Amino acid sequence: MGRIVQLSKNVINQIAAGEVIERPFSVVKELVENSIDAGSTRISIEISNECRDLRVADNGSGIHPDDIFLAFSKHATSKISDGEDLFNIQTMGFRGEALASIISISKLTCVTRTKDFDYGTKVECQNSEVKQTQTGCAVGTIMEIRDLFYNLPARLKFLKTAKTEFAYINEFIQAIALIHPEIAFELKFNGKIMFKTSPNKEQLQTIREIFSTEVVTNLKPVLKTDSLSGLKMSGFVSAPNFTRASKKDYYMYVNSRIVKCPVFQKAIDTVYRNLIGNTKYPFIILNLEIPACDIDVNVHPTKKEVRYKNPNQIFNFIYSSVDSALKSIVEKDLPKPTPQPEIIQKKEENIIQDTEIFVEKDSQLSDFFKKGFEDNFIENIPPKLEVISSPAIKPPVKETIKVGVQEKLIEQPEFKTEDTIIGQYKKTYILIEKENGLEIVDQHIADERYIYEKLKKTKNIDCQLLFISDVLEVSPTDKELLEYNKDKLTKFGYEIEAISDKEVIFRKVPQLLSKISPKEILADILDNMHGDLDNIEEQILITTSCKAAVKANTYLNQYQMEEIIKNWRTTQNPETCPHGRPVSKFFEHKDLAKFFQRNS
Repeated sequence: MGRIVQLSKNVINQIAAGEVIERPFSVVKELVENSIDAGSTRISIEISNECRDLRVADNGSGIHPDDIFLAFSKHATSKISDGEDLFNIQTMGFRGEALASIISISKLTCVTRTKDFDYGTKVECQNSEVKQTQTGCAVGTIMEIRDLFYNLPARLKFLKTAKTEFAYINEFIQAIALIHPEIAFELKFNGKIMFKTSPNKEQLQTIREIFSTEVVTNLKPVLKTDSLSGLKMSGFVSAPNFTRASKKDYYMYVNSRIVKCPVFQKAIDTVYRNLIGNTKYPFIILNLEIPACDIDVNVHPTKKEVRYKNPNQIFNFIYSSVDSALKSIVEKDLPKPTPQPEIIQKKEENIIQDTEIFVEKDSQLSDFFKKGFEDNFIENIPPKLEVISSPAIKPPVKETIKVGVQEKLIEQPEFKTEDTIIGQYKKTYILIEKENGLEIVDQHIADERYIYEKLKKTKNIDCQLLFISDVLEVSPTDKELLEYNKDKLTKFGYEIEAISDKEVIFRKVPQLLSKISPKEILADILDNMHGDLDNIEEQILITTSCKAAVKANTYLNQYQMEEIIKNWRTTQNPETCPHGRPVSKFFEHKDLAKFFQRNS
């Protein structure tokens, strides 16, 4: 080991930048938050050169000429002055690390002016060196970053594609615009405006500009104040019948700061637990206002983590705020349960019609069913029957069944399989008796795995032409994303056409999804696209197979269960579904016998 030496200022800043500046999004976040702290009412963000050239311009208070060198120094800030201020943080930033870190890993030019001066200041920074000159400019600050990570090839190598890096930036600007409707935001990517908002006092208007009118019409206001503890909750939550396929639309804020808070998230999930399905999530925009002395935001350099002085109190306050808002929804807004028809109440002609897929029409058989079928066989049918139509499951081929009229017996179709299926549990799991134990299979996951592998091997996916399609509202960002991936969507059977800046329609969908709502399909496609831009084709394939697979809580007859298991057994990767969830669970007979204290 060598001798100990003092690192240079630039190397120290580069090491520190590793914590503060993770990717291009981190630079934009730090600069935009500085613009907000400066009291800006307009903020413009431009991204180019594979997200390595960034420009953030605002009309805020600007930087005093005498403070320029301090602004780009380590741990220099105008937002706190002593240790006590750490317990009373009122601004987005407070550490004084961002600018010093940025200039150590990029080439930065800053043009700024305060209202007290007739001239501005231009600053050029490279390798932590700062040069200052006078210039003419408007009140405010313009930060231009070029060649981000030019001197850190290791960090540059691990950046994602430009589309993925921009997605992080876009997601952040949307989130910050939602909580600051009073500020006009504009985001450009390679010279093209991706979205912009107008300054207004109404948060709903900003939500409409970023998302759509449909989202706004399905939101319920949340407003609760506890004067004793100084807590206030405000924002909007979606009605239980308006859901998303992921938690991507959880916009949670503490004192207008974007946070990832387990307490916050757990409270929301608990409220909605019995209102929506396990795989569906609400649309949430909530801001918790809390006294600065009761919260610690100085946990991590990204400032996304927070700690509460009394987390139980916070959980209960968030829970009660959202719960009260949802309870105010009138009954007509709540989703009505689908009635389950009783088999006993079915008319005789419906029973005959249902059995015709197995029996050829014959006058003798017709008389037999009219007189004897209900009397002899209705007692053996489950109390409830849910008739389903799954694209992945085809009914047995119509064939002649030998009927002995005097004995009134019907030969059932034979299902050849090595598995002994003994039933269905909770209309979700298929129970299979094995020689050495019991196997439980999730019907949806098993069917999804089979369809996924089948689609992956298929070169030409059958499409269904839609003569009439609902007009679906999308955000400008989502529209751009759909157009950019148009060829990939077409490859998998989707043809989506934009009819305006915020409206699209489906022209074609995969035949497997012909009975699924286009709105539901589009929501899942967009959720998956936002989740992984580097692997969109795979995500589209997973979405299609998931939507086409038989759903949980669906009654299956013996034939349908046999068909799902037979198909699943032929897959190359039967252990998990494309999402990575396990398909089956096996319980050995010896373990069951041991539990019940049996010898065998």
